Amino acid sequence: MDADIIIVGGGLNGPALALALASGGLSSVIIDALPLATRRKPAFDGRAYALALTSVRMLDVLGIWPVVATNAQPMLDIKVSDGKPGEGAASLFVHFDHNEISEGPMGYMLEDRTLRRALLDAVKASNLITQIAPARVLAQEIHSSHAEVVLDDGRTLRGRVLVGCDGRRSGVALRASISRTGHGYHQTGLVCAVSHEQSHNGVAYQQFMPSGPLAILPLPDNRSAIVWTETSTRAAEINAMSDKDFMAELRPRFGDFLGKIKLVGKRFSYPLDLTIANEFARARLALVGDAAHGIHYLAGQGLNLGLRDVAALAEVLLDAARRGEDIGDALVLARYSQWRGADVMALAVSTDAINKLFSNDNPVLRAMRVAGLGMVNALPSARRGFIREAAGLSGDLPRLLKGQAI
Repeated sequence: MDADIIIVGGGLNGPALALALASGGLSSVIIDALPLATRRKPAFDGRAYALALTSVRMLDVLGIWPVVATNAQPMLDIKVSDGKPGEGAASLFVHFDHNEISEGPMGYMLEDRTLRRALLDAVKASNLITQIAPARVLAQEIHSSHAEVVLDDGRTLRGRVLVGCDGRRSGVALRASISRTGHGYHQTGLVCAVSHEQSHNGVAYQQFMPSGPLAILPLPDNRSAIVWTETSTRAAEINAMSDKDFMAELRPRFGDFLGKIKLVGKRFSYPLDLTIANEFARARLALVGDAAHGIHYLAGQGLNLGLRDVAALAEVLLDAARRGEDIGDALVLARYSQWRGADVMALAVSTDAINKLFSNDNPVLRAMRVAGLGMVNALPSARRGFIREAAGLSGDLPRLLKGQAI
């Protein structure tokens, strides 16, 4: 074997999985289609992630969080409201205050460039991880004793388990003939970052507009990440605009509560859909992150779901190895699939329902939304439940997400 685990995909989940496995003595090879120089670009490009508290605990155990913590912005509060473009947020909103739980901030905002470089540095420093980049997998074969991949440079690599961390259009899943279930939302996410005159004070805002949610997420240095959902038709028109016209469209939705705003970094757009692999694992093969599931990003849980997969799979494989089991056996990998399946489906169903309820201007549904938000705001127990969910504290957590070594 060239390694215990062959990981296809060098984004964030792939390196995180390799580090988690290495912490328990399993070796891995990461195959990344992008050059390392591209992954390591130091300039701010507008991309950032909302890391749940449990994801932060995991990164701390893996030695990543001490490296990036000074560049992270705590999310102290979340304010959710129902509004319309040009009118700002409605007067009625739900205020989720981190002081209602004892664990501290619900999570942290961290720029993509900071997290990515820290993961790559840790991968490079590990003697149990080999990274091959740029390289593409042309073919894969699952045998009774191992998995095998053929790279575009002619090399053949063998490992006991093949893991796809290669996104919603996973080549690993496609080559294994794993089908997917889901649907499109006819929505597109417009992502960027802005600077503003006044401090956000660590507060994240989620404003539900008729076309979809607008999230304003706090970054260090009086900046905020924008995740703006529009219908796909309208998003295409906005995306084609100059930066000046783009900001003219954004400002009425953003409002003036943080003073004047200015675009910083690049703009990105992503079509939104719900897509879940019909199998998360089988003999010698497992899917992680977007390769296994892609949900609407209104809950901000995309990366957190992937890191939950990482923590669960690493724990299953390491515990099996210590018991002397074949880590690629179908029954071993079924533990991972069963562990993650219920959590993923619950979040997928809830985000799908919330998007349908809020992404419209139907007066009946609007009245229901206002009543629901008012009820949650009036019930401390309900607010605490939502806060714990956002912080990733609910459910059957792997040890890494509890802040424990595997």
